[in-house]
Amino acid sequence: MPSKSVIACCHSLLSHNLTIAFVESASTGRLIYDFTSVPDCGQIIKGSIVCYDRSVKEGLMKIPADVIDKYTAESPEVTQYLAESLKSLIPADVIVAVTGLASEGASESEEKPVGTMFVHGYVKDRAWKTKFQFEGTPDEIVAQTIDAIGTVLLDELSNVL
Repeated sequence: MPSKSVIACCHSLLSHNLTIAFVESASTGRLIYDFTSVPDCGQIIKGSIVCYDRSVKEGLMKIPADVIDKYTAESPEVTQYLAESLKSLIPADVIVAVTGLASEGASESEEKPVGTMFVHGYVKDRAWKTKFQFEGTPDEIVAQTIDAIGTVLLDELSNVL
């Protein structure tokens, strides 16, 4: 069941006749799943690319290897590259990219612990980005991230529309 913020976001996109596309890493496809679970919202969804593995980020999404080496795959820099790349792959009015650390075993550190999530997006040509820090199981971290994306995106939409 999508969160209230995702439902409200979908209704806002519908009412303004806007489309949305996603590029997901840590959320592993759950972001588009939640958005497509809102009744009557199929017409706003353009698509989603899940680029969990580094090879997909480099190959399909064209993220330079040296950028991933320098910043890690779970970073605001890589998330921005993903959002920019998605704009040419799936043109939509709204673009959302998400990376992060929902579980151990990636690039976690004291400065970037498990639960750190990065989001970069565009509403039309206006860029926005944010960083979240959540606690819980991987499923809980992803669910909190998706809910927070819905909330932030509603704010971003109100700033542009």
